[in-house]
Amino acid sequence: METGKLTIAQIQAGLRSKQFSAVELAESALAFAEAENPKTNAYLLLAADRALASARRVDAKLSAGEDPGPLAGVPTGIKDVIVTKGLRTTCGSKLLEKFVPPYDATAVARIENAGGVLLGKLNCDEFAMGSSNENSAFGPVRNPAAPDRVPGGSSGGSAAAVAQGTAVVALGSDTGGSIRQPASFCGVVGVTPTYGRVSRYGLVAFASSLDHIGPLARNVDDAATLLGVIAGRDPMDSTSAFAPVQDYRAAMHLPVRGMKIGLPKEYFEGLTSDTRLQIEKGVRLLRQEGCEVLEVSLPHTPYAIACYYIICTAEASSNLARYDGVKYTIRSSRAQTLQDMYRMTRGEGFGAECKRRIMLGTYVLSAGYYDAYYLKAQKVRALIARDFERAFETVDALVTPVSPFPAFKLGEKLDDPIQMYLSDIYTITGSLAGIPCMSVPCGATSEGLPVGMQILTRHFDEPGMFRLAAHFERAGGFTL
Repeated sequence: METGKLTIAQIQAGLRSKQFSAVELAESALAFAEAENPKTNAYLLLAADRALASARRVDAKLSAGEDPGPLAGVPTGIKDVIVTKGLRTTCGSKLLEKFVPPYDATAVARIENAGGVLLGKLNCDEFAMGSSNENSAFGPVRNPAAPDRVPGGSSGGSAAAVAQGTAVVALGSDTGGSIRQPASFCGVVGVTPTYGRVSRYGLVAFASSLDHIGPLARNVDDAATLLGVIAGRDPMDSTSAFAPVQDYRAAMHLPVRGMKIGLPKEYFEGLTSDTRLQIEKGVRLLRQEGCEVLEVSLPHTPYAIACYYIICTAEASSNLARYDGVKYTIRSSRAQTLQDMYRMTRGEGFGAECKRRIMLGTYVLSAGYYDAYYLKAQKVRALIARDFERAFETVDALVTPVSPFPAFKLGEKLDDPIQMYLSDIYTITGSLAGIPCMSVPCGATSEGLPVGMQILTRHFDEPGMFRLAAHFERAGGFTL
């Protein structure tokens, strides 16, 4: 069976009709992932024993006439910043090369309770810091659509596995665009839910006020199914929301005629690449579907990059202080004193990008600079969130590019961190505001590189976001 092309619905139908068993599907998926992984380096670990145990539980429930769950038998990949009990979780870092967590993240537990089959752990930028997946201590991930190019980051392994077909769906994490940008670069669907919609319990912290867990899939229906499973209040995470989880798949069948779509003028100024042409084609298709398109303004957008990189590095500096060689991490063998242990363990264990962000974050939090940088950035963040609130007073959704350019070549931006940071210019605003956003495929450039279109809606309006994305997909928007 071609596991690389199956959807969740097809898997459910195949299991019910006994076309294949969950164990047969898991064995086939594991073999395919092992054979294909050298092309992309998407997987850092394949969990055959755990996958087959989950598959056997699904088959047992089916034999007993019980409901095996909405993800029954579905081969799923997990980004390696999300902890998994008994399975090594490295965060793409030498520091955690041997760390085996004693518990599962809430999102992982919910997937397995819903019948999902966890195939393995997926490569990522170290501690989710990066936009290209070149910052992993275990080597870069290659884009399945163009192996000489990056898959995006930091959830590059998740996007690449889904695009390659070595996972039907995957979990990624998003701080400033780390689900949406890789989804755009690899030509898959990536969803960043409202902050608090999915529990962060078990997500290794980068920037706690910005981190999200979200799904990646090859179609909108699969993404909606996976989000429906992992969403909801979790008492283990004080930031998870009490808002009820709606039926995202049902919302996809509601009409879009009459929906008002906003195009933020700041996102299109100076955008002249093939990316703009594909987004404009996508907007025309939405018009043909009956949507009303309006120009809107998000006036504080120009300040978003500076605001984001102050806040996220400050929080990273605090969160990564725990990796000192005492508990979770490897420990420098050269250290003779306690101070040496701290300094050498961190110096040898962290990669260049992590060090850069820790140093910047420590600086903006230091005495004399807190008010000038961190406090001011938080005030700008509030203004950016207010821009979105005002826009949603007149429109139902916003449509923008995901990135100003398609996937770039491996090594192209490694020596210029500022240019690398600018690749997130269209995604970080939604993250700062905490609203739901997603990337859906929107054709390709003249070079055949995938382009993603971003859809943003008001807080907890994931149903409206999926509704618009599903109509766009059905109308042929994915292949523009």
